[in-house]
Amino acid sequence: MADGTALTNGAGPHHPTKAEVAPGSGCDHFAAASVSDETRNRFAEKQRTAALLGSRYAGMDGPPPRKKRKLPAPTCGICAAPLHRPMLCLQCSFVAGWDDGHMKAHLNKTGHTFAVDAKSGMIFCKSCNDFIYNKDMDERFEQTLLAVEERRTPFQSAQDNRIERQHFRPWNEDGHAEQLSGFRAVAGRGRRGLLNLGASCYLSVIVQTFMHNPVLRNYFLSDKHPTRLCKNTKTCICCEMDKLYSEFYSTDTLAPYGPTSLMHAMWLTTTELAGYAQQDAHEFYLAALHQIHASSRGSTNVSCNCVIHSTFAGQLQSEVVCGECGNVTTTVDPMLDISLDLKGVAGSKSKPPLGVMDENTLGACLRRYTRHEKLPHEYNCGECGKMTNGATKRLSFRKLPPVLAFHFKRFEHSSTATKIDTPIRFPSVINMAPYTSAALGKGDATVDPEEFGPDILYDYDLFAVVNHEGKIDTGHYTNFARVDGEWYRYDDDKVVRSTLRACLDSRAYMCFYIKRHFEYRPYSRPSYVEAAKRMELEKAMKKSAGKEKSPEKPVKIESRQTSAVPA
Repeated sequence: MADGTALTNGAGPHHPTKAEVAPGSGCDHFAAASVSDETRNRFAEKQRTAALLGSRYAGMDGPPPRKKRKLPAPTCGICAAPLHRPMLCLQCSFVAGWDDGHMKAHLNKTGHTFAVDAKSGMIFCKSCNDFIYNKDMDERFEQTLLAVEERRTPFQSAQDNRIERQHFRPWNEDGHAEQLSGFRAVAGRGRRGLLNLGASCYLSVIVQTFMHNPVLRNYFLSDKHPTRLCKNTKTCICCEMDKLYSEFYSTDTLAPYGPTSLMHAMWLTTTELAGYAQQDAHEFYLAALHQIHASSRGSTNVSCNCVIHSTFAGQLQSEVVCGECGNVTTTVDPMLDISLDLKGVAGSKSKPPLGVMDENTLGACLRRYTRHEKLPHEYNCGECGKMTNGATKRLSFRKLPPVLAFHFKRFEHSSTATKIDTPIRFPSVINMAPYTSAALGKGDATVDPEEFGPDILYDYDLFAVVNHEGKIDTGHYTNFARVDGEWYRYDDDKVVRSTLRACLDSRAYMCFYIKRHFEYRPYSRPSYVEAAKRMELEKAMKKSAGKEKSPEKPVKIESRQTSAVPA
C-alpha cells in the first residue's frame, strides 16, 4: 500500500505540476496521491467516515435510540482526551485533535500526508502545511451529511400514502449544455451596496436583509414572479423585488446600485413613507412586507399562501386565566415579527448595572415575553361571568415561521421621543423550543420529541442584523449580513468584510434568524396552484347552480318589469 512517505518523497508514476492540477482538485501532492482508483476510493471512504462522525457534532443524527447505548465521544489517539474537533488521518485509522497539535505530530511521525476535519470536511496537507480544497471530496462530505439528515429527521413522510422523502439529486450541467448555450456565468454573490438617495438608509438596510434572506432569494431567483410576465397593471412591489434580485445576483458588477424605482413604488403605495424625511426601518419593513404580499401570487385575506406569509408568518397563542374560576381562554393571532422590550434607561449611553446587563439578552427578552403577566384592567370571564382584577395573560409561539424577525423597542414615544441605547446580547444560534406553546403548556419548557420532533427542529441561525447608530432624530442605519458563511457590514454604498464577533457585539435594532431544518411534504403541489383550483371549482359550482335556477329567472324579471311600469 502506497503511503504518504513514498508519495511525498517523489515515488510514484507521475507528480502533476501546479499547471497540470485542475481547479478544485486540491494541491499537487493530493493530485499525485489520488492517481490510482484504489487510493481515491480509500480516501472517499475515509471522507464518508469523517462526515458520519461530524454529523454527530452537528446534531444531524437526531436523538440517540432509547434501547441502544449512547456511543462515547471519540478520544485522541495520543492523550486519550475527548475531542471537540476530531481529525482523521486519511491513510490510517488514527484520530486525534487539531488544536493541541497531536494530528500534526502523527503525520510527522508516520510520514503520512493528509488528514480530514470531521466537522468541516476540509483536508489538511502536511507538505503544503495548509488546508486544501478538493471538489470531489467536498461533494462526498456534503452528500453524506445530507443523507444522514434525510434519514434521521422526522416528519419526512406523507401522512396519506406514506411515501418517503425524495432524496436530493445534485444538478449536473453536462446534461443541459444545449439549454445553457448562449448564457454567460457571472460571479453574482449579492455583495453590493445601495446608494443613499437622501436619508434612505432605513430602506437600504431592510433591502439588504431581503437580498440575503435565503427563502426570498430562492423564490425570486426561481422566476416565481418574473417581471416580464406580470399582469399587474398597478404598481407592483414584487416586480421591483425581482429587478433587485437580478441586479444583485445576475450581474458581475460590484458598483453600488440606486434603488430609485423601488423607492418611488413604495412612495406611491405607502404615502406615509413618501418624502426625504427620516423613517423608521421597522415601519418600512412592515410596509414592504404588506406591499409584497398584496402583489404576489397566492395572496388572500384568509390563510394566505403568498411568499411573505410562507416565509415570515407564524402564530401567537394568548392564554388568559380567570382569577376567580381558573378558566383559560385561548386565542390565536398571526404574527410577522416579534417586538421585544428592553431593560434600560432611555437616552442613557452609560454602561448598565450587571443585573440589567444580564436581563438584556435575547433569551431573557423572550422569557419576559412569554411569562405570565397580570392584566392591568378588569377582566370579564365568559365562563363564570364575574369581573376580576386577578386575571393573568401569557403569550407563546404556537407556530414558528421559517424566518424569525426580532425587533427591539429602542424608541420610546411618550412626552418626548427618546432612544434606549442599552446593548443587547444575542446568539448566532437560538433554539425556540422553550418558548413554544407545546413546551410552556407542559410546565417544564421542553417539547415531547415523539409528538413535536427533536429540539434540532427548533434551531434558528442568525443571517442578518440591523443597527441604529446615533440619536433618535439624527441617527443612521447600518446592517450586517451573512454571505456564503462570511459576514459583511453594509453602510449604504460601502460594503466591507467583517466577522461574526463584530456582528454580535453591535447594538442590534432588528435580528433575522432562519430555520436550520425545514419541514416539507413530498409530492405536494404549490399552495397557489391549490388555491387556483379551489377558485375554479367554486366558479364551476356557482355556474352549475345558476343553470339549475335559470327557468325561474324570466318569471322574476317579468314581474319586476310589470311592477316598475306604474312607478
